Amino acid sequence: MSSSYLSRGVPYWRLSGFYFLFFITVGIFLPYWPLYLESIGLGPVQIGILAAVVVVTKIFAAYFWGWVVDHTARRMPVIRLASLLSAVTFAAVFLVQGFWGLALILFVFSFFWSAALPQVEAATLSHLGESTHAYAAIRLWGSIGFILAVWSLGLVFEHTGIRHTPLLILISLAIVWMASLAIPREAAAHHDGEVTGLLSILASREVLAFFGICFLMLASHGPYYTFFSIYLEGNGYSKTVIGEMWALGVIAEVLIFLFMRRLLGMFTLKILLMSSLLCACLRWLLIGLLVNNLVWLIVAQVLHAATFGLYHAVAIQYVHRFFKGRLQGRGQALYSSTSFGAGMAVGSLVSGYIWNSAGAEFCFTAAAGLSLLAFIIAWYRIRT
Repeated sequence: MSSSYLSRGVPYWRLSGFYFLFFITVGIFLPYWPLYLESIGLGPVQIGILAAVVVVTKIFAAYFWGWVVDHTARRMPVIRLASLLSAVTFAAVFLVQGFWGLALILFVFSFFWSAALPQVEAATLSHLGESTHAYAAIRLWGSIGFILAVWSLGLVFEHTGIRHTPLLILISLAIVWMASLAIPREAAAHHDGEVTGLLSILASREVLAFFGICFLMLASHGPYYTFFSIYLEGNGYSKTVIGEMWALGVIAEVLIFLFMRRLLGMFTLKILLMSSLLCACLRWLLIGLLVNNLVWLIVAQVLHAATFGLYHAVAIQYVHRFFKGRLQGRGQALYSSTSFGAGMAVGSLVSGYIWNSAGAEFCFTAAAGLSLLAFIIAWYRIRT
């Protein structure tokens, strides 16, 4: 598959390699950073706030970096600088274990970390040109990196404890920066005619509905990304099993990426989007109500294929459809800001308080309600 991309001048392995290494970092951070915070004495509300700090920064940081790229046409220098400063700023966690100190460090770290992925997404789509349906074949390497990290570290932490998490994250961040140096600059695109203004695009009801759906979908993931590892550990699952559950979800994600090109040819984007939202509703109910039943927990994790893999691949297609030409960088940044920024921030922050006061079952049931609301909006407001 990669040979056909290489023949068209697409730097398949260098882009895939960046995704692979970037999501190794995510595979360390998402499942094991909350367990590390718990191990140094932080409670659910504090962990939820720190998780929100990391993602709330994306609300403005991703758009800021998108604006810089669109106005300077220097996408790769921005990616490389931001990747380097992500590693430098995260290193400060070795000096601090207090809540407020960690909050400040994570805020600055996330400001730079938020720059890289949306711009690599835009660069990937630019390299692919009209073959945007092939995006999933490159992005799946990120999922493979995530699987490698969560599965192997589950086994490692079972025997060594969670204390080495910050060091592993720092090493991974440094390697991501080195990988960014290998990505070539995409060819400058020529755009005929006037480019539709950003405000006129955002004035569209369909575009506003799309971003509302993205916000709700990622807000519904707040309890999962913040407390899933803690939830499983509290219900008697070992760190090995926790790593396996995370890995299983992303294995399912890889499989859906492999079939995305075929799915995009068989169904409309709207049908695929609504399917992912319904699967999210079901998944959160299964995790919240049947966590002690391993079979249903496995089913819930397999649904990650739809709730993230299918959803994200479809969302990227919508962004590419809505935002053309020089607005592509800001379009990707707005998608990241709205979903992985604002949505995840609200979901993480609110879930910390709900978890502390009403418990896990209510928290995941509320997440299912958000997914259902997103489905209703998609039904009425998304055209095709």
